[in-house]
Amino acid sequence: MHNLKEILANADQQKVAVGHFNISNIEGLWAIFNAARTLNLPVIIGLSEGERDFVGVRQAVALVKSIREEFDCPIFINADHTYSFERVKEAVDAGFDAVIFDGAKLPVDENITITKQCVEYARSKNPDILVEAELGYIGTSSKILDEIPDGVGISEETLTSPGDAKRFVAETGVDLFSPSVGNIHGMLRNVPNPRLNINRVRAIRDAAGVPLVLHGGSGIIDQDFTDAIRAGIALVHINTEIRVAYRDALKKSLAENPDEVAPYKIMKGAVSAMGNVVMERLKLFNHL
Repeated sequence: MHNLKEILANADQQKVAVGHFNISNIEGLWAIFNAARTLNLPVIIGLSEGERDFVGVRQAVALVKSIREEFDCPIFINADHTYSFERVKEAVDAGFDAVIFDGAKLPVDENITITKQCVEYARSKNPDILVEAELGYIGTSSKILDEIPDGVGISEETLTSPGDAKRFVAETGVDLFSPSVGNIHGMLRNVPNPRLNINRVRAIRDAAGVPLVLHGGSGIIDQDFTDAIRAGIALVHINTEIRVAYRDALKKSLAENPDEVAPYKIMKGAVSAMGNVVMERLKLFNHL
């Protein structure tokens, strides 16, 4: 089985994208894994700081790696949106396959300094651990939004510039780079999210020289996904869509079965709904 770096390099070369889906519980994990296994595709399980605190840092690693070993399948775990070196260190020490330092709200020089520290620590512990970092603020919350979050810019002037991307990657040594290209975290209520700047994606990929990651995938129209992947996105993050599917299916299950008390029965519809979202996104990302 290829390691995660090889899988992402291959996706970058083949102009497809690996799907990254967040979990808060084991129901989400099985939903994601079963969809990826059905399609025979690699997949990354992500947990933000809040999600890791809920599931357990080492417990999440044990869950994902136990599935990988039992089924001999390319399922990996990523410490999503980590805001300090201390928590990056925690994830590296726990055995995560990848980790993201999110310094997008910091001044660029400070972001570079901490990111470099994270890269050096990860390399010292295990050179196979991938380190990603972000440049360009796109918000922080995977939820339904009434408006674009404060501080998020979607005009050409406020997006990540190719020159800044090139400098950032060169000075930090990151394996993966996450830019602001019109994407935002969360889904706008009842309307599609802003359109992506595909030309900016292409220019940043050429300048950065490493695979690009698209955060805030929920709410983006299908055409923007396929165009962005062909322009240089090799990894796409989805979270809010899964949360909405989980919530809606759970509400339906509780309404239709008010006397049911067995969690595994109550959750069956939610697992199916999350799996359907993952299945459709994986097909789109791989042009299937």
